[in-house]
Amino acid sequence: MHEFIFAGFFRMFTRAVAVLGLVLALAACQDDTSSRRSLAPIPPATMSLMATKGMSKSDPIVIRSYKKEAEMEIWKRGSDGRYALLKTYPICRWSGQLGPKVREGDRQAPEGFYTVTPAQMNPNSAYYLSFDTGYPNAYDRSRGRTGSALMVHGTCSSRGCFAMTDQNIAEIYAVAREAFAGGQRNFQFQSYPFRMTPKNLAQHRADPNIAFWKNLKEGSDFFEVKHQEPKVAVCGGRYAFNNAGACNGNFEPDIAQKAAQDDQEVASLVASGTKAVKLVYDDGGQHPSFRGMFAAETGNNVSRPEALASGPQEIVLNEATTASANSLTTTGSLGSSRTALKEVPKTQPTDVAQTPAATATAVPGYKRVFTSLFGG
Repeated sequence: MHEFIFAGFFRMFTRAVAVLGLVLALAACQDDTSSRRSLAPIPPATMSLMATKGMSKSDPIVIRSYKKEAEMEIWKRGSDGRYALLKTYPICRWSGQLGPKVREGDRQAPEGFYTVTPAQMNPNSAYYLSFDTGYPNAYDRSRGRTGSALMVHGTCSSRGCFAMTDQNIAEIYAVAREAFAGGQRNFQFQSYPFRMTPKNLAQHRADPNIAFWKNLKEGSDFFEVKHQEPKVAVCGGRYAFNNAGACNGNFEPDIAQKAAQDDQEVASLVASGTKAVKLVYDDGGQHPSFRGMFAAETGNNVSRPEALASGPQEIVLNEATTASANSLTTTGSLGSSRTALKEVPKTQPTDVAQTPAATATAVPGYKRVFTSLFGG
């Protein structure tokens, strides 16, 4: 009897050891794959590009991202202390609308100035490779914004993240890894709704986020004039750059000159007839180079391919002398005059909603359209 019990126990033990061995083997394979991904070298073509621009792989970096254009840039700092553009990558997927992330689950990708440390790099990401953007930062927390794990990653699937192709995230990860290895303690991730050009500012002058975006432009102007990373603080409920006490500006002459020239160009564009517009996305966007590539796919890790098929809906806003329930009051161009703006509907009119859950089924090619002029 004892021999029978012992034999049964031995068989169970043998099977358990075999299962454990299989689990460990699979884990080892997974770790090996992750290791290969995270330690992959910078591609030779990119190393060659660095050489032609007088850069090395150990030079510090800044990464800049633009939703509307769906592009991400890596800049490298040279021996003169100034940053120069290394390379621009197409963003495969971002979700939500133009505008900052406000709360957990709103599908918004963050906008602002963030800090990425080595600890935020994830070599074991379920989305190939990734790094955490650092949302929420001090500015976000000061405004009670919620959310976590807002990443730049691979796999072309987004719920508030910036998703790249696996090939591109591997390269971006490698460039960041080598900058850290070269002694950079952290790098700045600058996230914008669009490139801070006078044309974009003129077109989006009626958006409720315009004051926030103009604040972001202050940091962008510093970077583009000085080609140096701006020091970022929060002062008086807004970003302050390079002078934490300067809640209302106090910029260096060359930066103030750029801002004034841009303001003048915005005013000129408005005067010449540039319309105020609202871009409404079914759910985010992607770089035009990917347009239609995933339209027929129902899976393969591409999030909501049907939302990408026709691009954003452009709602033109028409200047009016009086406000109405559907109007938006804003500071004219970038100056001090106030102008009431009303939507010119391109489709059958719908009620203006106050939350992102609102829909407008009359818009062709969209399952969900955010019709609120006040929604993010």
